[in-house]
Amino acid sequence: MHDLVRYASDASPYRFIPQVVVLAEDIDDVAAVLRFARENGRNVVFRAAGTSLNGQAQGEDILVDVRRHFAGIEVLPDKHRARIRPGTTIMRANAVLVRHGRLMGPDPASAIACTVGGVVANNASGMTAGVTRNSYRLMESATVVLPSGTVVDTSDAEAETKLWQAEPELCAELMAIKAEIESDPALVRRIRAKYAIKNTNGYRVDAFLDGRNPVEILRGLMVGSQGTLGFIAETVFDTVPLNRLTSTALLFFDSLHAAAAAVPKLADAGASAVELMDGNTLRACAAVEGAPADWAELPKPAAALLVEFRAPDEKTLDLFESKAQALLVQFPLTVPVDSISNAFTRDKKQIRAYWKAREAFISAVGKARPPGSTLITEDFAVSPAHLADACDALLELQERHGFDAAVTGHAAHGNLHFLLAFDSAKPDDVSRYDAFMQEFCSMAVERFDGSLKAEHGTGRNIAPFLELEWGSEVTALMWRVKQAFDPHGVLGRGVILDRDPQAHLRGLKSIPHIEDIGNPCIECGFCEPVCPSRDVTTTPRQRIALRREMYRQEPGAAVTEQLVDAYGYHGVDTCAGDSTCKIACPVGIDTGAMMKDFRRLRHSETAERVAKSVADRFGTVERLLRLALQFTSWIDDRLLGWTTRTLRRGAAAAELIPEWLPEIPRPAPVLPRTKADAAAVYFPACVNRIFAGPTPGDLPLPQTIVTLSERAGLPVTIPDDVSGKCCATIWHSKGYHEGNVRMANLMVESAYRWTGGGRLPLVVDATSCSLGITSEVVPYLTEENRRRHMSLRIVDSVTWAARELLPQLRVFRRLTSVVLHPTCSGQQLGNQPDLEAVAAAISELVTVPITAQCCGFAGDRGLLHRELTESATAAEAAEIGGQVYDAYLSTNRTCEMGMQHATGEQYRSVLTELEWATRP
Repeated sequence: MHDLVRYASDASPYRFIPQVVVLAEDIDDVAAVLRFARENGRNVVFRAAGTSLNGQAQGEDILVDVRRHFAGIEVLPDKHRARIRPGTTIMRANAVLVRHGRLMGPDPASAIACTVGGVVANNASGMTAGVTRNSYRLMESATVVLPSGTVVDTSDAEAETKLWQAEPELCAELMAIKAEIESDPALVRRIRAKYAIKNTNGYRVDAFLDGRNPVEILRGLMVGSQGTLGFIAETVFDTVPLNRLTSTALLFFDSLHAAAAAVPKLADAGASAVELMDGNTLRACAAVEGAPADWAELPKPAAALLVEFRAPDEKTLDLFESKAQALLVQFPLTVPVDSISNAFTRDKKQIRAYWKAREAFISAVGKARPPGSTLITEDFAVSPAHLADACDALLELQERHGFDAAVTGHAAHGNLHFLLAFDSAKPDDVSRYDAFMQEFCSMAVERFDGSLKAEHGTGRNIAPFLELEWGSEVTALMWRVKQAFDPHGVLGRGVILDRDPQAHLRGLKSIPHIEDIGNPCIECGFCEPVCPSRDVTTTPRQRIALRREMYRQEPGAAVTEQLVDAYGYHGVDTCAGDSTCKIACPVGIDTGAMMKDFRRLRHSETAERVAKSVADRFGTVERLLRLALQFTSWIDDRLLGWTTRTLRRGAAAAELIPEWLPEIPRPAPVLPRTKADAAAVYFPACVNRIFAGPTPGDLPLPQTIVTLSERAGLPVTIPDDVSGKCCATIWHSKGYHEGNVRMANLMVESAYRWTGGGRLPLVVDATSCSLGITSEVVPYLTEENRRRHMSLRIVDSVTWAARELLPQLRVFRRLTSVVLHPTCSGQQLGNQPDLEAVAAAISELVTVPITAQCCGFAGDRGLLHRELTESATAAEAAEIGGQVYDAYLSTNRTCEMGMQHATGEQYRSVLTELEWATRP
């Protein structure tokens, strides 16, 4: 049951529980499912990332997951085109393309999670794509599985002949519709006019004007078809130049009309992006971390444009800036609060801050929406000439229907976005939403001749309004297209085409109250690509969706019992707790923290006492662990593995007894002696006090850091009483509250004393421990220790090496190539640039795998659930597996163990290689 429930929700406002979920592995699987559905009267929907906003990836029968086994990108020899599989995220595709100075044309805000297949199926565009850089214009060819099972490769020179042979009725109908449209000049003009602005409502009927034969028409119709005409199994895209240099400004105006009037001039000057934010949006964003606080004082009529120019070289960017500066003196710019500069900048940090502010709208509304309310993201498009009037009309409509009035959008393309929050469990709220939609659709079409969907796809919530926009003649043609492709009605029933005028109200999902940390979740799915357990159990979004489903059920329901039984392993135990989901989440939810709290709740009082006792006696525990490692070094790895696997039988034991892996190293030697007179205090993390490096000949990491620091003239001192101190992550990650509190406070008290009240920096040699001491201990400190903590300067050892030691060191020898594994803790600390800087100093070639992410080892979680680490590292291991590097480097000992288990290569600390490279 939990497998069905976790696919029942996505980023849309709908909830439909499928009867079957199929994890298709290849085209043959998809064809088999379609054949089964056709022969048995079943219905199929395709789902990749689940970021679609209108219910087009949901259904109540067979749901086919086409993300997991359909990822991959190949840059073609001309370097301008790429063959991309549908499960590949836009961000992953761009990470590959950027190495060749190229990017995907579509740039949706959900690029971190949305897949190429979904982008094509919805013709999603984004901030800069407009109507010229979207999938319709840039997808050169596609391989498609039709509902009949026929596979069409539109790039095949014989594709037209083959299609006529396999699907004569389809071909004949497509050519008949083409002839019918082209015989009506008024209809041709109408269709061309509709696609002069962004439009994803209905089928892409201009394909009949642009395509010369059935194959070309099919290729065009597949774009924006939202899974209702076939499955897009592979694409070939033309890409666009990267244009690495940017200049950006946030320009403020005293009204929407003034801002809108500036848009055409900025677009004509060559701006790549012109983003609109109204005053209500700006004030709401003031509450979001990173946005200027004084935006809360902006006047209500205020508006802003985020304008960006992109160029391949300095000369071109200078020219763009010159044009922009000439325009600024013409604009009625305003400075109502101190944080506003109305100036263009090339500073990357400032540019990131501007874009973070632009993207903060959904965070502000998502967090502030009433408890139990669904958040709907809507979009539409009008001619840019009508932009300001459309904004005014929309704001008035929102206010009149009791919704928070705010609007943002891709102003250069007349594309506006807004959010609606309502409680679908309340009939009055549903009626209010319906009344708004009826009036909004009429306004957009009848007053502004706009597109009811500009880039989000028709889905289910605009399907009842399709004919309102397109009229009966074109809508009838769209029904004919659907009948020609899918005469048995196998695909996407109720998506795009639906004769039920109330279809947009069916299946609206309620949002029951769950744990406070998970309540703000808008189920967008941005967290899923970074989750280590996404391909082995569940994702953060699914963990929250499952909790909500439990609360939807009546007390004592059998469904709840089934969900709870499965949740222990699928939800709690296999969560790495790495908190990278929080970074990706637009509303900042740390689902890892939520799972750690569940671990805490299931601990008995006895278990809590034992855990606290371990914290109290951790110095003794350290010594015992080193002795145990010494003892196990005399025993065959196979025997140790068999013994631990035997002891782990049973759910309780599986969470307490780690499985032995051959990658577990020897015990660490004693710590080196240091002098008290030092530039910093060095805290060797317990993992480096217990475990040695991967190779017997390696200098132990504590000795490495002491030696490097002395060599650079910045000696460090190791406190005499460092044994028994820990960052508390051991207890925190397992949910042992008392032990966590005890060790967190002991750690901060000791660090405060060691550093002379914060006079000296505290250097920590494991990135996860640096993160733990920097931030994770804080909620568990006494008030006095919180004050002490504020005085501490905690420096990760890689940052210490990159910023303090490296400028003082001479590199005597370099490696040819190294590959890095940046850790999730390093990502949260922001020290990946430091890791890359150290690596670049010692190696000619530094590779950071595109697929690198959290390894899932998570302290000892990889020993408790090795399947978590094996799944999380599979893509990264496959990416680097075909190459040989001189060294495999990271910044955390347990992560190095996990990567060694995944790849068979001996990962070690980057500082070990730095010491070798700078050794006289």
